[in-house]
Amino acid sequence: MNRRGFLAALPAVGVALAQAPGNRDIAGSWQGALTAPAGAKLRVTLDVSKTSDGLYLGTLTSLDQGGVKIPADSIKVTGDAVHLEAKMVNGILEGTLDATGTKLTGTWTQGGPLLTVELTRNSAPAASAPAAVASAPRNYPFGLPLLAEVPIGPTPFPAGGKTHLVYELHITNLDVSEPALLLKRLEVLDGNSVLSTLEGTDLIASIIRSGGTGEDQRMLNGRHAVVFLWVTMDGAARVPAQLRHRITVENFTLETEPVAVSPTKPILISPPLRGSGWMALNGPGNGSAHRRALLLVNGRAYISQRFAIDWAKIGSNGRTFEGDDKQNQTHFAYGSDVLAVADGVVATVKDGIPENIPGPTSRAVPITPETIGGNHIILDLGGGRFAFYAHLQPGKIRVKVGDRVKRGEVMALLGNSGNSTEPHLHFHITNANSALGSEGLPYLLDAWHNEIPMQNDRVNFPEKG
Repeated sequence: MNRRGFLAALPAVGVALAQAPGNRDIAGSWQGALTAPAGAKLRVTLDVSKTSDGLYLGTLTSLDQGGVKIPADSIKVTGDAVHLEAKMVNGILEGTLDATGTKLTGTWTQGGPLLTVELTRNSAPAASAPAAVASAPRNYPFGLPLLAEVPIGPTPFPAGGKTHLVYELHITNLDVSEPALLLKRLEVLDGNSVLSTLEGTDLIASIIRSGGTGEDQRMLNGRHAVVFLWVTMDGAARVPAQLRHRITVENFTLETEPVAVSPTKPILISPPLRGSGWMALNGPGNGSAHRRALLLVNGRAYISQRFAIDWAKIGSNGRTFEGDDKQNQTHFAYGSDVLAVADGVVATVKDGIPENIPGPTSRAVPITPETIGGNHIILDLGGGRFAFYAHLQPGKIRVKVGDRVKRGEVMALLGNSGNSTEPHLHFHITNANSALGSEGLPYLLDAWHNEIPMQNDRVNFPEKG
């Protein structure tokens, strides 16, 4: 729900690619800064470790943004050259090690101007993690001691000419003995056909595991892990009625019970905003912060933001603001009309929360489940679908609970309240009248080829809506 400057607040997990023979070892702790063309500096640290099978794990921490941690999705070392990608913030680091292997210099880009990078190693390369497999063969006469569950099956939706199935597989290892089990491979099956395979770095990048961060997320010892699955098929391909999963742990395999694929089609909606220059920040993508926003509500885990978008407006200067970025009024999105995306009934209204001063850590009120969305509206669209609009201006909401609204009707003005770093509209659709205690559903936008915009897509909405 929030927006940041150089970097964004994200879960502290990270993965990387294996080190090829003859390449420099970058495992260890690094510290330095990113420097903008105008001279502004952002202090950062980079912590890199290596798994037992030679894969790098990396986490970039922004010290000047409240210790924000950004996972590295890949780190590739070729000789002295280092390539790091952090997909959640659309960031790429290209660097070169000096002759001593203690300095890394290069550039960082995040969709804007190039920033220079200079990092110095604070610690020597760490030893590889201990081997994951026990020296003595394991024996599971009754099968692997794993619980594997899919809380909510996928609803197929089109995007980019493809069909996508997005959901989560929860895996819990009930064997607490050492060493931990190593989750080697996960396959998604349609009958006997393999639709998708995750292993190595792709598997690590798709997992969030309980009980520790910055470690190999595949290691399970009495741990619970969530695998974020995003299966993409050709747009003309037959959508399976159900899916199964083949889990490989060491030399053992487990095939799960079938999971039903929803036959329901996503709802078609009109835009929540007017005009051109809108960007789908933190939009649908398997590495998006919204996609990974697994929250516990009353003892159950939900991802209400599974397909959420932070709609920010980009000006001709390539930024979301012009002038003093600490003023809400300088942001191009601020004060925009917020529109009903379909005919519906107003189910929830929250008003009266003061607005934030734009910035990574400034909040006008403590952030709780009641204030996280700031001033907000939930609109009942019928058929078990609810549209959530967050971070609205206080005193500018024009509807009340029970009101019937028409598609395109102005309901509020866009603001910067709740868990928000700058003016933008957080929008998502769920299956219940709850901002967080509900499951996010895909939706289609009539102003975007009857598909859902994906992460960082730029969209021009009609001027009249």
